[in-house]
Amino acid sequence: MNEFHSSIAELKKAIASQNPFDRSLIVRSSDIWKPSFPDVPSINSHASDGVFQGIEQISAQYRTVIGITIKAEKGLGKSHLMSRIRRRLLDEGGAFFVYMSEVDYGNLNRVNANFLNTLSSSLKQIGNAGVMQWQELATALTNEALSKTYLPQNLVKQFPVALAKNPKLIDSLTAKVLQVKPNIENPYLIQAILWTLSADKAIFATNWLSGRALAQAQADAMGLPNSTEEDKEGEAFQTTCQILDLIGDYRTLVMGFDELESVDRNEAGFTRAQVVALLVKDLYSKIKRGVLMTAMFEQTWRSQIRALPQADSVTARMGEKIFDLKYLNADDVVTLVSQWLKEFYDSKDLTPPHPVYPFDESELRELGKERLIVRKVLEECAKKWQVPGDTPPRAIVDPLHQVELAFNKELNALETTIEKYFDDSDILSEALYFGFLSVKGEILEGVQVEEIEKVKTRAADRGYLHFRIRGQENGKSVKIVVAVVQESGAKFVSAALKRLINYQKFDMTRGCLVRSKDVKPNTVGKRCLDKLLSQELGGEFVKLTSEDIKPLLAIYFVSKAREDYEVTEDQIQQFIVHKNLANENYLINEILSDPSGQIPDGLLDEDEMADLDEYEMSELDDESMAESNFIPEPTEINNLEESLDNLLGQISG
Repeated sequence: MNEFHSSIAELKKAIASQNPFDRSLIVRSSDIWKPSFPDVPSINSHASDGVFQGIEQISAQYRTVIGITIKAEKGLGKSHLMSRIRRRLLDEGGAFFVYMSEVDYGNLNRVNANFLNTLSSSLKQIGNAGVMQWQELATALTNEALSKTYLPQNLVKQFPVALAKNPKLIDSLTAKVLQVKPNIENPYLIQAILWTLSADKAIFATNWLSGRALAQAQADAMGLPNSTEEDKEGEAFQTTCQILDLIGDYRTLVMGFDELESVDRNEAGFTRAQVVALLVKDLYSKIKRGVLMTAMFEQTWRSQIRALPQADSVTARMGEKIFDLKYLNADDVVTLVSQWLKEFYDSKDLTPPHPVYPFDESELRELGKERLIVRKVLEECAKKWQVPGDTPPRAIVDPLHQVELAFNKELNALETTIEKYFDDSDILSEALYFGFLSVKGEILEGVQVEEIEKVKTRAADRGYLHFRIRGQENGKSVKIVVAVVQESGAKFVSAALKRLINYQKFDMTRGCLVRSKDVKPNTVGKRCLDKLLSQELGGEFVKLTSEDIKPLLAIYFVSKAREDYEVTEDQIQQFIVHKNLANENYLINEILSDPSGQIPDGLLDEDEMADLDEYEMSELDDESMAESNFIPEPTEINNLEESLDNLLGQISG
């Protein structure tokens, strides 16, 4: 009992103002990178301790790679464990963290390309040095090549100024790095990694590293070749292996594969869990040093992983150590609730009379006898949140409340993660498709929406056109085919538009391009776009914005994780209707509206970003340059190494 606690009146007011347990309790991908829940290290500590013991063994060079499988039933804390590991790595350093989950697996026939995208996206996250993990790697490469000890934050801060003074700096550094990394098969990987040090080019560099094509002017400005569309899978795995090899020279890599349960299968008939298991097996033999973690249900391990061809070879690698997560005991329940309440009272600058106030510790301990999962304990706390002795408020049952909590959680996460999805045409098209499903039967913009269907194509046409809307407009049948094309490469854009104007082959009366970027002049794509928007075809170009797609993405993600959120498809559809998420969405209405025949205003011109004047960029940094006295007055420097030394030598190491 705390004799110096806040007054009961103050505590009562705080308790009445907010229920800290009344929020979505599902751990999603965004929670891994920016934890939104208090962690209780003692819960399932045997598993997290086992992971860090593995990291220590690798650091001590007792071993190079270890495969760890975490088994647990739904809700026992697999994702919480991943979040704990990421948080501790962020605090302690020495390792990079990569995380793959539900929204990352995508098309299981493209798992290598999807993993490369996830690898690049994960390395964009802030690491222990306070900069992107990519930038930590770039600094390590620079330090080894130049025998320096630059700190990542300093190098990132000053690099744009150095680059403005010497536009050939990246080429020079790349050449120096390649001298100490002669085994790198693709020198452009080094070049792209070094480009992450430049604030205005980092986003393009990480996109290129993820396997995406850049606008040609941007690629030319950075000296990076755009890959072709052929054999993306094979190319992606080779690129992944080279990146992992580079990382292994400087850091241990900890990779987590979560949310493996799905009804999806690839063309060979393998489930998501089996596809990931085979990927982990391949990575095991390629990674220089690291920990490979997979999290799954016990049933998944038994019925899917153990059923694989050559299962012993797979399980011997991914299951070198196996940890089964446990249900909460009485001590766990008390510790869990205490931790959540501490965060609540600290935020209010209050001190409770005891750690679990307003709950009774003995009642919480009784919950520990029921073999509950974390979520169920917290849900019980949400129901019983009141000042002791008060009359419980009359419960108002809102069947859509859980959907709203889930939707708000996903929407809030997108405020910081939208960049990850905004260039992913497949995910964006799935969100749009899901939104259109909820307006089936309605009349919007004069169109009676009758059916929404995926466009079925042969292999050569796959990936360009996404879905078809069938309906009636002014007594006539309409068939609108939608293509979401966020790719930058002119070849891909041209290929998509060539198909979007082939009305007969793809069974449409109107083609609709959804895109945030312009279509480059003097390309096949631009000629096709002009034809699409002509009176003859009467097609449409709808401008994509992040604000318009966010609500559709958020509710789509809720639907994908509806079992975790414990909501039904029917409840989700009711929520969409109740909140007018689809029928008032600009994108959905614009796709159905009468085509304007015009190219939208305000499209992103990536060429303009590629052509940013170096003088303008240096002007932006004048203030920081003056503060640091980093760059000397321009002088004629003929020797390349002397140039590098003058440009970088005054960064404090």
